[in-house]
Amino acid sequence: MRLTLHIILLLTLLHAGAADNEKHLSVFSNAATYTLPVITRDGHDYIGLVELLDPLGTVNAQPDGRQWKLRYNRVAVDFTPGSAKARLEGHEYELPAKFLLENGRGFVPLACLGTLLPRVLGGPVTFHEASRRVLIGSVAVHFTAQVAHHDPPTLLMNFTEPVNPMISTEPGKLLMTFTRDPVVAPGTEVLTFDSKVIPSAHYEENNGTARITVSSDAPLFASFSNNGHTISISSAPQPVAQAPATSATQVPPPPAQPATSQPANPAASVATPQAPAAQPRFFAVVDAAHGGGERGAALTDELAEKDVTLAFARSLRQQLESQGFPTLLLRDGDNPLTLDQRAMMTNRARPAIYISLHAGPLGSGVRIYTALIPAGGRDNGPFRDWNTAQAAYLPISRALSSGVAEELQKQHVMVRTLTAPLRPLNNVATAAIAIEIAPAVNGSADYNTNAYRQQLATGVSAAVLTLRPQLEAGR
Repeated sequence: MRLTLHIILLLTLLHAGAADNEKHLSVFSNAATYTLPVITRDGHDYIGLVELLDPLGTVNAQPDGRQWKLRYNRVAVDFTPGSAKARLEGHEYELPAKFLLENGRGFVPLACLGTLLPRVLGGPVTFHEASRRVLIGSVAVHFTAQVAHHDPPTLLMNFTEPVNPMISTEPGKLLMTFTRDPVVAPGTEVLTFDSKVIPSAHYEENNGTARITVSSDAPLFASFSNNGHTISISSAPQPVAQAPATSATQVPPPPAQPATSQPANPAASVATPQAPAAQPRFFAVVDAAHGGGERGAALTDELAEKDVTLAFARSLRQQLESQGFPTLLLRDGDNPLTLDQRAMMTNRARPAIYISLHAGPLGSGVRIYTALIPAGGRDNGPFRDWNTAQAAYLPISRALSSGVAEELQKQHVMVRTLTAPLRPLNNVATAAIAIEIAPAVNGSADYNTNAYRQQLATGVSAAVLTLRPQLEAGR
């Protein structure tokens, strides 16, 4: 029995490691910002063409004899599966590799996007092929950086548009990762400063994201100002004797239920998460995104996404349990969890539903996401493929998404339902949705309003109650 458990754990970790190596393409435009999975065939990277164009305009595609015909707005492109030649608006177009048709989905070589997209979209496109980033139109966010010789010295980074990086720390480094912002290099990848405290910063792009790494011999502290246009980085205040400096930005949490006491060693509790016992058996798992040094988006100069998601998670747990649904919070404090840990803890609990909670500064109301399953995954006997574990549960996940949207609309909350490759949704083997909240009518003040959180929690729990028979059947 022990050997069997060891084998299962080893295969789970191997699948989890494979998920970390997934390739992604990030697309930035005035219409939408989104990320798509990239597949590899015969040594070439490919992207689904309909999925790429759908958020940008009206797209239709269908087979016609030996051809696969695509129409985007008024532009027509004809592809032949297995051929590297296409016809675009009646003219021959050469692809760098053959066109693929898999399960009715058309895939084009990633390398062609720099020439194909401008002709299809009819406007300028900047394609960073090595890092897999596409910038459509004039959306690039530029920045300047200089050290102000204050006490302590402060690195001032000014951006042309508001930004919301995820901030984390490592010994001697502060890292800002931009997944939603089209930040571009300032002309050089290495910035040097006349400062012994903050001597340099390094810009890099990889797998759809941009990252700025600030180097220092001292722990650093980041703060936001000027409505997200400015990030100030300086030496972190000296921590008290027993307070571990795990977060780059110390942000007071929003008003919420009192936080539960933290274990003496949070990392140990994450590394060996306790599986829920038979009593009670959890019906729902609620996952507050981010935590610890991963603060998430900067919703205001002082408020981090991780605090808003935790407050919302506690409200949702209270509402679900009041309806008779035992609920597990994956984190009930400021402890960090990786995406793979979140998925593994959920799958081990075997709930009827999984709800991931996020918060964003853009737009208003609520966005509800279901998974976009990557192509090519395949189960291996009794072991489910890590990247496509959600595939069998997509119908009930979509029903849950529609049900939550309907209940929130009854309460006059603006709602959009979307499909996205948003991990760990793909890795969860149960009905799974992600809910991203934005302010309602009162701007950023709504994040701290218990009434707004309660309104959203009531809508979610009402949908779960309505769909309870279906959810239990799919359990």
